[in-house]
Amino acid sequence: MCLGIPMQVVSCQGSTALCEIQGVQHQIDLSLVGGQPVGQWVLVFLGAAREVISSERAKQVQQALLAVESVMRGEATDLDLLFADLVNREPKLPDHLKASLESSVD
Repeated sequence: MCLGIPMQVVSCQGSTALCEIQGVQHQIDLSLVGGQPVGQWVLVFLGAAREVISSERAKQVQQALLAVESVMRGEATDLDLLFADLVNREPKLPDHLKASLESSVD
């Protein structure tokens, strides 16, 4: 399993950037997302930025990762607080699956 880590661009030079998460800086490959301005959030997998994300999305991912860490440590955590964006929300099917479901009902 590969987890995406949200990191913020500190400096950018060509197809690489110095990015930071929790005070730790990493050299990140930007080949898939292109050069990014300082302050931009990117979702990083195995040393490469795969997606440009908003600060709100970065916070959601960070909270989800905190929840996973808490569960792995066996700590009782209010997971609803860490997954607030999912509480009281019905899952939505992607459009291509909705179409498939509707055609199978007909």
